[in-house]
Amino acid sequence: MIGEVQADCLFCRIVAGEIPSTKVRETEHTLAFRDINPQMPTHVLVVPKAHYPNAAALAEADPALAGTVLAEAGRVAGDEKVADSGYRLIFNTGSGAGQTVFHAHVHVLGGGNGELHERLV
Repeated sequence: MIGEVQADCLFCRIVAGEIPSTKVRETEHTLAFRDINPQMPTHVLVVPKAHYPNAAALAEADPALAGTVLAEAGRVAGDEKVADSGYRLIFNTGSGAGQTVFHAHVHVLGGGNGELHERLV
């Protein structure tokens, strides 16, 4: 069910502490951790602790939580010192867009002296 922890979801298991991660930030409603396959010097995932299969489902079911996830992504960018130089927030929604873990999450990508734009355009 939407919003409830899913036992077979990788990110639900990371949130529960069953699978280790390198935590960057944690709040009552979100967890931010480093991507295990970083595409940029800064590559952090911000996930809601509640399970939603993708960003669209999250926004539809809980717009306030979607806003919280985005605000946390901005805080991560600040903490990671990429806010001033620029960063990208990416939600992949659906397998055709590259989503491989079906738990809503935003990628915070930055660093690399301008190569971010070149790699992701």
